[in-house]
Amino acid sequence: MSFNVLLLDNVNENCEEVFEECGITVHRNHNLSGQELYDEIKSYHGLVVRSATTVDADLLQAADNLKVVGRAGVGVDNIDIEEATARGILVMNTPDGNTISTAEHTCGMILALARNIPQSVNKVKNRGWDRKKYMGTEVQTKTLGIVGLGKIGSEVTKRMQQFGMEVKAYDPYASVEKAERLGVELTELDELLSTADFLTVHTPLTEKTKGLISMDNADKLKKGMFLVNCARGGIFKEDDLIPLIEEGYIAGVAVDSYSSEPPTDELYDLLDHPQIITTPHLGASTEEAQEKVAVQIARQMSDALEQKSFKGSLNGKSISLTTNKEVQPYLKLAEKLGSMAIQLAPEHANEFSFRYTGTCAKFADVLTDSILKGILSQHVSEAVNLINARHFADERGINIRETTASKAQTFNDLITITLDDGAEYQEVSATVFGDNDYRIVEIDGFGIELQLEGDIIMYQNVDKPGMLAGVSGALANQDINIASLSLGRTKKGENAITAVSVDKELTDQELKTILDLDGVRALQYVSLPVD
Repeated sequence: MSFNVLLLDNVNENCEEVFEECGITVHRNHNLSGQELYDEIKSYHGLVVRSATTVDADLLQAADNLKVVGRAGVGVDNIDIEEATARGILVMNTPDGNTISTAEHTCGMILALARNIPQSVNKVKNRGWDRKKYMGTEVQTKTLGIVGLGKIGSEVTKRMQQFGMEVKAYDPYASVEKAERLGVELTELDELLSTADFLTVHTPLTEKTKGLISMDNADKLKKGMFLVNCARGGIFKEDDLIPLIEEGYIAGVAVDSYSSEPPTDELYDLLDHPQIITTPHLGASTEEAQEKVAVQIARQMSDALEQKSFKGSLNGKSISLTTNKEVQPYLKLAEKLGSMAIQLAPEHANEFSFRYTGTCAKFADVLTDSILKGILSQHVSEAVNLINARHFADERGINIRETTASKAQTFNDLITITLDDGAEYQEVSATVFGDNDYRIVEIDGFGIELQLEGDIIMYQNVDKPGMLAGVSGALANQDINIASLSLGRTKKGENAITAVSVDKELTDQELKTILDLDGVRALQYVSLPVD
């Protein structure tokens, strides 16, 4: 069978050459959009894009013959992976091709900030001369704070250490061993914000990282620090950048990624501030990087179309499992339980044990992938999926142990995650009760039953009258409604665990009112998506 591939978004010419070497017909068109693209896509088996084209549900529905979509780069925010998976269309990316380019661009932005390079260049080109105004600062001996110690963060570390910078990092999933190898000090986020002279982010845009720096936490920042964002727009709250500068919290910002690209008129006005330096999303824009990702995606897609290999697929396993109704509920359960477990684990935890009991034991391999996806998704800048979850776990020094038992006990199927000794709660078990009904059934040997969704407060207390009333009262006083709760205890009058599901996301101050109650200890807060 012969295959046709459409190249969009000015993909490097090497992509076309590799496809043609593999006997695949290539058509290149940079200007297709709207209905023209919907009409054109019908005849193609493969589609290659960068970041300009949005491959949404409508486009995928129009693509009658499409078998694979390739992103010549890392981010796949512009591709509807869920819709592609439902339609059996492979989605591929090239996560390694632009690591060095983005790291080098970040380092350039740090130096440009420190020495006012763009502003002074503009001054001289406009026939001005003001050496005093553009006095800079050395980066040597300064502290570089990195949020996200993955591939790019690690490469930035190596380079800026050569400039004499001390590097500290916040990454809940980076192991202490990896940090030691890099010569990096791992810290809490608040400590990083209060000690960094320069702060660079290398993390995905999620609900947890959105607005990571804003006026809301300005008091936590080291006065006069510099900010760099070559990751995702929105990690710094853009509307707050000028107030942060003008009120003296930060000295300057370097931005390469934006919440809308190209920026809106309002965003352009904001970026015009003299202490904000900008580039048009150039992190991966080097000849070397574009050539690497173009060649890599063409080889991956050629192999996939010819059924030789599916390396680089983001949803290959998902597609193969979509029609398997037996395994699907356990995949969802495993991912939810992984997301809960990492929120219960201490930061930098790198030891996990997974135990599968009953029918689900025969799917242990893929369920481990799904647990790791839940553990890693919030803090890995690349898209985490069933294919690459173990790779990212290995990269961060996470060690896992898997055990299976086909004979069921109390429940027909049970997934149990055991955390290391530093966790307040060390063992959590869950099972599937019915359609979309995933529940915790045991915590540290305490029988407890609660759905794995929404905002959950867990705490320990002595089993005595009035404890639940005290917690309920503290929540009621703050207009926080209890959706459901479950209690587990060993013996009457001894230790007890309570899990309370509430109707809203809680702040640290709201949680403190509960922790301050006499008899409450080991308070943990977990937030899980609601299906």
